[in-house]
Amino acid sequence: MVLRLPVDAAARRRRGALRRTVRIAGMSSHESIGELLANTSQATFSFEFFPPKDEAGQELLTRTIAELKPLKPDWVSVTYGANGSSRQRTLNATMAILATTDFRVMGHLTCTGQTVDEIKAVIDAYGDAGVTNILAIRGDMPGGASEPWRAHPGGLHNATELVELIASRGDFSIGVAAFPDGHATSTPELDAQILLGKQQAGASFAVTQLFFELGHYFEMVGRARSAGCTIPIVPGIMPVTSVKQLGRFAEMSGADIPAEVARRLLSVADDPDQVRHTGAQIAAELCERLLAGCAPGLHFFTQNRSRATREILAMLRADRPSGRG
Repeated sequence: MVLRLPVDAAARRRRGALRRTVRIAGMSSHESIGELLANTSQATFSFEFFPPKDEAGQELLTRTIAELKPLKPDWVSVTYGANGSSRQRTLNATMAILATTDFRVMGHLTCTGQTVDEIKAVIDAYGDAGVTNILAIRGDMPGGASEPWRAHPGGLHNATELVELIASRGDFSIGVAAFPDGHATSTPELDAQILLGKQQAGASFAVTQLFFELGHYFEMVGRARSAGCTIPIVPGIMPVTSVKQLGRFAEMSGADIPAEVARRLLSVADDPDQVRHTGAQIAAELCERLLAGCAPGLHFFTQNRSRATREILAMLRADRPSGRG
């Protein structure tokens, strides 16, 4: 199912969407992510990194950022480990990117395994460093999505409470998570109500978990709009770079792997380069259809590597004329 618009609006946006392209030049980094998404008619694009664990990981991240920097993303984000396990590394990586690039930077924050005071300390550290964009997510337990979630004694109980806490401690632009393939502990209808609650608590945009079914994204957006949620919902894109990732994606995020996606990747399973190229093609096709359907942007989960993301963006630019709708 595709999100339906009134006929006149749909026609105008369809004509504009066919002329939309991934942005090449970002806007002022002083503009928050929420403001950017609210004010631009162009599709944004952005990258997610994770904090390195050691010197080799730091060198890889530094190289990846250098390779992606010429693309001038609208923003980048840095993940936050389960149970707050990468708290200091996330802060260090986020602040380093902010200090050494002109990127608009967003730090992630979870409420898993932490007291309210510990969470407040991270929020304040972000604010003191000039990081004004935060992605507020409940987070998984250390055992992953399959481990039942438990609130920490003296902690928060869900992402909505986290959004409220962040909003109470400064002028932050707050993003939240959305789930095209649903959430293991919820229903699609309840997810829409929860997303509305996050907006009412102070969230100004959402970023989805990875997904492969186009319809799941637009159906989720439709439910959110029907519930009264109006914030932009940016699709999260994870290109498949190896066959073994398919099972891991399904286990980690509950993502549904379409049979055709699996067939295309398994047909070239003996050639790692072809697997990566095919994965990039599949992701680019999904991105093209998302943009044609007026998704507000694309957020790439890079896994701290640049090649697949650069290939996808090159495919999109080759297929789409430049200009603004």
